[in-house]
Amino acid sequence: MNMTMARIHQLCQMLKEHSRRIDFDNEIDWHQKHQLLKIAFPLDIHTNNATYEIQYGHVTRPTHSNTSWDAAKYEVCAHKWADLSEKGYGVSLLNDCKYGYSTEGSTIKLTALKCASYPYPQADEGKHIFSFALLPHSGDLYDGGIIPEAYSFNQPLDTVLLDEQHGCLPDTFSLVSCDAPNVIIETVKKAEDGDDMIVRLYEAWDSRGPVTFTVNGDFKGVRLCNLMEEDMEELEFTNPSVVLPIKNFEIVTLRFVR
Repeated sequence: MNMTMARIHQLCQMLKEHSRRIDFDNEIDWHQKHQLLKIAFPLDIHTNNATYEIQYGHVTRPTHSNTSWDAAKYEVCAHKWADLSEKGYGVSLLNDCKYGYSTEGSTIKLTALKCASYPYPQADEGKHIFSFALLPHSGDLYDGGIIPEAYSFNQPLDTVLLDEQHGCLPDTFSLVSCDAPNVIIETVKKAEDGDDMIVRLYEAWDSRGPVTFTVNGDFKGVRLCNLMEEDMEELEFTNPSVVLPIKNFEIVTLRFVR
């Protein structure tokens, strides 16, 4: 590669205290044509399939090209993570803005830049700042806590300096929480048509079962809604908790009524 046309600078490689991840922060000034830049990690893992996150779930794809059908799945669209695991051990590759992956054998790759000239001749040219992380884990991706770790990587905790406050805060507080690790609370927002609280969640492990949600606030009831926040069913609510059955990869919207 002509390095006068592409300046690649790894800002830092970090292994943070109390973190299992190796974080990579990168800056690239890219001016190549018809080149594809992939970041590859050769791993010592034996498996025939890799797992990739999609919105509200994940899919598996083969790591081999035994048939033409397998070969056609070489590039996979994914969101925050991809995982390669064998029994008892695995490695995930997290990212904060790059959504193309591929896995060949035990080598997992992240597509960083793609500079096709059609339909836009200057595609991907210019300065890019992005991060990715390598995350080894024991067990499978569920045992390894990959999904919440990927959320943490993409939405790190923000700190805000405030003036002196008068009052007392509890040691812990959660506006809404769930007792099941396979359920992700994706959105908490004000209702479009009033002051009720909308909570959108999904089942992330391809599993099922009853889950209990606990809320903090002055609510008198909870309703099951569709994605347009239209009421579908009144649920039994014993403040501050509601028990809800959930199915594999199901998306659920709840309206907590004030």
